[in-house]
Amino acid sequence: MTFTQRWPEQGWALLHVLLVSSVAVADEHTCKQIGDIENPQLLKDGDIVLGGLFSFHTNWKEIKENFMEKPKPLQCISLNFREFQLAQAMRFAIEEINNSSDLLPGISLGYNVYDTCGSNARSIKAALALINGNENDPATLKACTKPAQVQAIMGEASSSPSMAISTVIGPFHIPLISHYATCACLSDKSKYPSFLRTIPSDHYQSRALAHLVKHFGWTWVGAIRSNEDYGNNGMAIFTETALEVGICLEYSLPFFRTDSSEKIQKIIDIIKASTSKVIVAFLANMDLDVIIHKLSANNLTGYQWVGTEAWIFDSQTATRDKNHILDGAIGLYIPKAHPLNSSDDGLFTEFWEALFSCKFKLSQAGEPQRECTGHEDLTGVENIFTDMSHMPIFNNVYKGVYAVAHALHNILECKETCNNSVKLEPLMVLQQIRKVAFKTKEGDEVYFNENGDPVAKYEIINWQPKPNGHVDFVTVGVYDASLPAEKQMNLLNKSLTWAQRSLQVPTSICSENCRPGTRKVLQKGKPVCCHDCVWCAEGEISNITDAITCVRCPPEFWSNEERDTCVMKKTEFLSYEEIMGALLAAATGFGTCLTAAVAFIFFRYRNTPLVRANNSELSFLLLFSLTLCFLCSLTFIGRPSEWSCMLRHTAFGITFVLCISCVLGKTMVVLMAFKATLPGTNIMRWFGPTQQRLSVLGFTFIQVIICILWLTISPPFPSENLKDFKDKIIVECSLGSAVGFWSVLGYIGLLAVLCFIFAFLARKLPDNFNEAKFITFSMLIFCAVWITFIPAYVSSPGKFSVAVEIFAILASSLGLLICIFIPKCYIMLMKPEKNTKKNMMGKGLPKGS
Repeated sequence: MTFTQRWPEQGWALLHVLLVSSVAVADEHTCKQIGDIENPQLLKDGDIVLGGLFSFHTNWKEIKENFMEKPKPLQCISLNFREFQLAQAMRFAIEEINNSSDLLPGISLGYNVYDTCGSNARSIKAALALINGNENDPATLKACTKPAQVQAIMGEASSSPSMAISTVIGPFHIPLISHYATCACLSDKSKYPSFLRTIPSDHYQSRALAHLVKHFGWTWVGAIRSNEDYGNNGMAIFTETALEVGICLEYSLPFFRTDSSEKIQKIIDIIKASTSKVIVAFLANMDLDVIIHKLSANNLTGYQWVGTEAWIFDSQTATRDKNHILDGAIGLYIPKAHPLNSSDDGLFTEFWEALFSCKFKLSQAGEPQRECTGHEDLTGVENIFTDMSHMPIFNNVYKGVYAVAHALHNILECKETCNNSVKLEPLMVLQQIRKVAFKTKEGDEVYFNENGDPVAKYEIINWQPKPNGHVDFVTVGVYDASLPAEKQMNLLNKSLTWAQRSLQVPTSICSENCRPGTRKVLQKGKPVCCHDCVWCAEGEISNITDAITCVRCPPEFWSNEERDTCVMKKTEFLSYEEIMGALLAAATGFGTCLTAAVAFIFFRYRNTPLVRANNSELSFLLLFSLTLCFLCSLTFIGRPSEWSCMLRHTAFGITFVLCISCVLGKTMVVLMAFKATLPGTNIMRWFGPTQQRLSVLGFTFIQVIICILWLTISPPFPSENLKDFKDKIIVECSLGSAVGFWSVLGYIGLLAVLCFIFAFLARKLPDNFNEAKFITFSMLIFCAVWITFIPAYVSSPGKFSVAVEIFAILASSLGLLICIFIPKCYIMLMKPEKNTKKNMMGKGLPKGS
């Protein structure tokens, strides 16, 4: 109901309270009620009287007020059988206590029960009537300071009227014990100090519903709530908890049963346009009846409903759901209780007539309705009055009455009899009710916490339709807020029925779960449950579903293709097993074999003029050093170790210096031999065999010294290169000292340049000494190879730098071998006639001599 619809009625109720107050101020000795007297619908005298507020009717006729005359009393309509049952539960408990010798012996309890018609204003008016009484007879007027007429009030069923009543009676400390008002706001004792209840607070139910929704993986849901305190407060707590556990609300719509058709249609349109398939309904049963009727008219089926205790166990709601909109619904309800055996009188006539559509006394003889006999059969009647599905609510009323009785028992110090001299005060009764702790006959524990709430226990109910069209309310689990968080929800091993009688749990998510290997990226402008799944970057993984961030792998590890596991990086080095390593090893073997073949040819023809003329001793030493040069390249292939790292660079440096020293010696001998033929020169005595050996040894010794210093100060060592490649580890030899490495190469380069210069100077010697031309060409190849080696080596990553170094060794060695020795082998093998002393000497004579 809207504010404007409720205001006239509430305004007159407030005016009523103000009028009572004004009379009290005008006459300090008497209190007189101005206005219509409210009479109870059920009453019984007793030593101590309890009040009851129940909505025997759920609505009233709308009367348009003109504010020019006194408003007429409410005309209540729409009989509510359930509230009649609740009143009977209160009467039954009181009768049981009166007949008991253990509780309040010798004290009789009475009751005054009012019909509030579902009206907040009428609830307040009835509550004031319970406190003040209805005596308007001048002879019985009492002082304004008279004690309260009732010691406690049982009711109301709804949160909004309970809040209104508590606000009014709270300052008088009159206990109000509700059996069905669940709004968490009523736990605020600063606003509602005298309010207690025997049903758990929505603080627990809302949180339990959020955890229930999360349990089934529904992270994208819609919500409809009653647009009053019950729905608004309950949904606020649900929304807060939902965000904590990762649930998003696509929409949250307020609704009240008196809303206009346009507003209801807007709600229908929003549900139609939504993508969520789960609807959390924090609705009073009367609001749900209206919305279900509208959903049926629009054929909105297939949604999974999640409900509260207000309707999830309501057989009347199930009966009215003709189109099975709510089939498969799941929700929370308070634990079941045993039936109460109550008598039914007082309002019995009205209820019996409504139950069987008859009249006990016909006003006219020709009235079409039949006359009630009082012997109609109840066994075939299916009605809320005969329906026991709400026994837990009746039991709550029963517990509330007994809580008051136990408090009175303690105050009156009852043993065999009670102390009637004790003056009862509302605050005293309220304090004792808060302290009570007892068990009912069925074994249920009853006590209140500091907020006036009982312990929160719920059953999880599932709507399972039967073939005959009826619905079974099946308990499929329990929720106990008193247990540790991980044990609070316990689903039983029972099969559940879902929307449209499906046995498969429905899915309701905004975005699909992000698989391991991806991470969630929120979609702009949408809730956190709506996201895109983005692959983790290289070297990062996520091994859980819906990861928010990816985790970088340790340096020695890398992500697999699925990006869900860190795997050890593949170690890489130039090995014999791979094609490049095998080809380089084969080239090394070829060069070694070719050098050995040349050495064999030279050894076989060692006494021939060609070999003798080309300094056979240096030639054999050069061939030996070339063999070492070819073989040292093998130290660069295979997994680097401490010894192989030191050996490869030092062996390479020393063997190449030995090789270049031999070439340099041969070049100098050729050059000096020509100079020695000039008159007056005796230079050859400085370049004899001994000097040649010493020069080769000297040049090589310098390189050995450089290598020893390098190995001593900072030798090469095996290391793992994690920088050049992200997905693999390059096992390589670190230089240790870059100065040492480049000193070795620099010394080799210096000798090569000297050798090239001497060979260049000797390039125009007579033909029989034209070995200098081949040496020049070989040095040109050597220098070209090693000059291009430097940038190629620096820029090549990983094992390719090793391959470049091996290639440079092989290329320069083959250049020397081919340029210096192959022409001579050709003459020895293919042109033996030229391999004579005469030919060697004749080529040097001038033409025509």
